[in-house]
Amino acid sequence: MSSAGEGLSRPLPEQVRSHVVELASQILGSMAVAAVPPPLRGVARFDPRKRARLGGASIAAQLESDKKFRELVAETLNASWPELVAGLADGVVPPAADPVLVAAAAYLTRPPGWVAMVESARADLERAAVAAEGSAQEQTLTRLREQLAAQKSSAKEEIDRLREQLRGARSEISDLRRKLHDARERVRAADVRVAETLEAAQEARAAAAAAGSAGEGEVRRLRERLADAERQLEATRRAAREGRSVEDAKVRMLLDALQDAAAGLRRELALPSGIHRPADSVLSVAPGRPGVQGVPARALADDDPALLDQLLALPQIHLIVDGYNVTKTGYGTLTLADQRTRLLTGLGALYAQTRTELTCVFDGAELNGPVPVSAPRGVRVMFSAPGQIADDLIRQLVRAEPMGRAIAVVSSDREVAESVRRMGARPVPSALLLRRLGRA
Repeated sequence: MSSAGEGLSRPLPEQVRSHVVELASQILGSMAVAAVPPPLRGVARFDPRKRARLGGASIAAQLESDKKFRELVAETLNASWPELVAGLADGVVPPAADPVLVAAAAYLTRPPGWVAMVESARADLERAAVAAEGSAQEQTLTRLREQLAAQKSSAKEEIDRLREQLRGARSEISDLRRKLHDARERVRAADVRVAETLEAAQEARAAAAAAGSAGEGEVRRLRERLADAERQLEATRRAAREGRSVEDAKVRMLLDALQDAAAGLRRELALPSGIHRPADSVLSVAPGRPGVQGVPARALADDDPALLDQLLALPQIHLIVDGYNVTKTGYGTLTLADQRTRLLTGLGALYAQTRTELTCVFDGAELNGPVPVSAPRGVRVMFSAPGQIADDLIRQLVRAEPMGRAIAVVSSDREVAESVRRMGARPVPSALLLRRLGRA
């Protein structure tokens, strides 16, 4: 061992520090709780894969200050690399040894001259890093040269393409010049025709002026007759608007009365607002009808056996069952096929008693193919698609229902229960359904 005053002037190289901390973290997992140094007892409870990463600073500090703990880690290293540790104790560094392993062994065992060994390993690591950086720079330079050659080749191809386009453009310009000459000739001919047309128009204007003076009297007479007709038409329109306003008011009052009467009759008879069936043609519950959020059963505890009975008594309630959550709660020792058969048999009996809409959802995300299932009468059986869990399919079923419809979701999964509660459904523990099926 070195003297007490001997120590490193600089921190351990990062590779050496990581190796030493990893060794120490493995030792912590196998030590008795009473033997673990007090500062590291919290670190020792970490997951083995996270211990070195989360508690690295504390482990390194304890190794530096706790000689006993460092020697315990050194014993583990000695058991794995006895020849290396023995050589370092004699002051001999194997020439082919890994610098990181040499520095770690020297730091933990502290043979004479260990500081120099660590510094020598540091120098070897720095030289290796410089060599690796030089190699990376050479590779980068080679890659850049290849890219430059490729760009030169691409530029040459682009120049050739542009030259070809230039030749085509010159040919096109020559054609356009010929067309322009032809167009100018046509313009000159058109100017001649325009001049002739203007002369003919002047003659027509003179003839029209002569005829117009003769027709001005007739035009004045026609304007007076038109003014009289417009006055009569305006008077007729005014009378029609006054009569229409009275009739519109009567019709509006009649429609308002009919609408109020229809609304009152709808409320009196508690008729549904529509016949749309969001889940396989099941009537929705109209707003204002009793829903899960407004029934007295909400005052019952979640484990009260009467809760499910009160929910099943609601009109048009939709009961959605988290299949495997129920089966694994009640009879998880059976095979999955037997679990499904037993649950669906009980749900079929429940439908026969209550005529409640029942949907049973199973997790099919990891199934290799379709599952043969015989669904009882009145029970809708659904499997989630690949890549989708049953919880997401349950939330989709709840979102598909209209606002105000009574919906209950049977699942003991807290996350599922909270999410469907926020969407307006009533979560029910799996144990209540199992108890209800047991009574049936």
